[in-house]
Amino acid sequence: MSQPTTLPAQIVADTIIRTVELGVRIVDAALTGETTVLWCELLVDGAGRCPGCGLAGVYRDSTERRVSDVPVVGHPLELRVRVPRYECRHDGCARAVFVHDTSRLARAGASTTKRCASFILRRLMLDKTTVAAVARELGRSWDTVNDIAVAATTALLLTAGPARLAGVEVIGVDEHKWAHVRTAEADGFVTVITDLTAVLAGTGPARLLDMVPGRSAAAMTSWLEARSQAFRDQVRIVAMDGFGGYKNAATEALPDAVTVMDPFHVVALAGHKLDLCRQRVQQDTMGHRGRTGDPLYRVRRTLRTRLGLLSERQRARLETVFAFDEHVAVEVTWWAYQQIIAAYEQHDRARGKALLTAVIDRLRTGLPDGLEELATLGRTLHRRRDDVLAYFDHRASNGPTEAINGRLEALRRNALGFRNMINYRIRSLLHCGALAL
Repeated sequence: MSQPTTLPAQIVADTIIRTVELGVRIVDAALTGETTVLWCELLVDGAGRCPGCGLAGVYRDSTERRVSDVPVVGHPLELRVRVPRYECRHDGCARAVFVHDTSRLARAGASTTKRCASFILRRLMLDKTTVAAVARELGRSWDTVNDIAVAATTALLLTAGPARLAGVEVIGVDEHKWAHVRTAEADGFVTVITDLTAVLAGTGPARLLDMVPGRSAAAMTSWLEARSQAFRDQVRIVAMDGFGGYKNAATEALPDAVTVMDPFHVVALAGHKLDLCRQRVQQDTMGHRGRTGDPLYRVRRTLRTRLGLLSERQRARLETVFAFDEHVAVEVTWWAYQQIIAAYEQHDRARGKALLTAVIDRLRTGLPDGLEELATLGRTLHRRRDDVLAYFDHRASNGPTEAINGRLEALRRNALGFRNMINYRIRSLLHCGALAL
């Protein structure tokens, strides 16, 4: 054990560790393995007051309280604080012995200092660190650190209250797979709800508002109905994919809001129909699934490439494939796919809207036989016509919501998976919720 420090060194140590804000003063220090141990005295101003009667007690002895503090140069730090104990000798008070108030240092019964909670939140939120890594830094168990993070984040959400949802005018909705085990709640899916207001205004990124177990209309409806009427009235745009459940929920709970079907999902739907058409024609003409050397199989990726990005070699391959009469259905479906992409490429919103409107109208009526995939696409786009075309009026995209989903996937991988939905929701809000520390 080291010798007691001199007074100037003690002041320096107190300044470096900032123990004054904890209400303690360092009197000695030593190393115990990887842990730095500091012996401290509680800074007191007179005798402690009895929590029962509120009157000053008589000093009896002292006890030692051990708590973990924020790490020093990457190593765990433990404070061993000498806390005075008193006797209450006032008549009528049932309290015989009590300790001096240490609420400035740590909560009652807590094994960490108060500022550890802020340290944990910063490490998880800003540095994207895992709970296990923070637990190693503090010299505490995973459960202890996780419990602190859950409690602190819950307190942040309660403190923010309804103000956290103030000004939310554009929301995005998407599904997210968070667990891949059979016993997971709601089959491991959640409905992710994001705030896209700042993105649409060009003033900032998207943020996660909440996530609800399940991927159904009921999941979204229950979340919206739990919000205030003022919040529902201020939402004017809802961006989503092609899932009809989210559309029904938005229409029911937000009747005055405009629903926008995301361009990515429209193009992805058209691309999927193109793949189905190619596979069907491949089977009809060759009698088997695509194999190396088959004409349609060789251009499967080229067919999904945007027209303006095709090289001369790719264009030549497509012309060769389309020269066969039996491939005409693939050519027609490919051309419709390219026209949908071209409509979204237009900088002039009115022209883009007119082009996509024309495509929807052509696909809805007058298609010859043999274009089953295009006919199905036409029915879907016609049914969601208003949602699809609303993009050109509002430019609301679900892309930022997909980006948050990607960040949540990274969080899940970094944590090596989650088993508890409560923990996952809390960590996700810390990671993507733009909470104010």
